[in-house]
Amino acid sequence: MKKILIINGHPSSESFCKSLAESYCSGAGKAGSQAWIIHLGEITFNPILKYGYHKRTELEPELLEIQRKIREADHLVFVYPTWWGTFPALLKGFFDRVFIPGFAFKYRENSVFWDKLLKGKSARLITTMDAPAWYYRFVYKSPGYHALKKATLNFCGISPVKTTSYQIIKTSSPAQREKWLAHAFLLGEKDSK
Repeated sequence: MKKILIINGHPSSESFCKSLAESYCSGAGKAGSQAWIIHLGEITFNPILKYGYHKRTELEPELLEIQRKIREADHLVFVYPTWWGTFPALLKGFFDRVFIPGFAFKYRENSVFWDKLLKGKSARLITTMDAPAWYYRFVYKSPGYHALKKATLNFCGISPVKTTSYQIIKTSSPAQREKWLAHAFLLGEKDSK
């Protein structure tokens, strides 16, 4: 049985991202996976890595539990809105606090290289945006995808990382949103195989 951890990085509990995360989770469950959702907007943690890596900032109990679930998971899913070309500050703060040395990666002594501590896991990025996909890709050069996929998840050994986007949210109809939710359900089933 595949274990899937879904992280909803939208701060609002009324967001379409929450609905997408829940649809994905339902699809994964139907396909036989064990899936959990964490809504970052509903947990309490300080998203600021105040001292960088120079001084340890103790993790809140909820973040320690999330680290445990990440270790246990085979597949990670990050659902978030694309704001200013990337992702909300809450999700960035989550990565700053949780994907720390000793957990997600480990620097080698006297070397520019590092060990990737989250190898063997795959991931999917599911994002909503108000820009057309072609504009995000060709004009902005997909900065959010590059930051999460290459500079964060691949850096820690997570591969492959697939991307899915739903756009244009602000002008979408209820019928279009229902199609997107059905698609997210199918992604949950597909990623469970």
